[in-house]
Amino acid sequence: QVQLVESGGGLVQAGGSLRLSCVASGSISSINHMGWYRQAPGKQRELVATSTGAGRTNYADSVKGRFTISRDNAKNTVYLQMNSLKPEDTAVYYCNADVWSSSLRFNNYWGQGTQVTVSS
Repeated sequence: QVQLVESGGGLVQAGGSLRLSCVASGSISSINHMGWYRQAPGKQRELVATSTGAGRTNYADSVKGRFTISRDNAKNTVYLQMNSLKPEDTAVYYCNADVWSSSLRFNNYWGQGTQVTVSS
């Protein structure tokens, strides 16, 4: 069984910064894609940023230049550094990962989410 646990969310003023972390634990052989998605009230979940196992990154246009995704593969951890936050960044942020388990089964996993609230 694999679990993703996010941390680092909170309340911040517009223009501020937060750093989210997501740790994958369990019977893990390797992790391919890891990424961050978000869902605001009344809206669909959307991609924020992703990183392949080789380190290739992809960002939503709305966060380019403000957010940075990074990984520590040795720790099975992905980070999201969020700078110049805007009220429209307010959402629940979810970690996502494609994981090969120790029994060589491939599955996609979601974390439980962490709330980010940006006040104006």
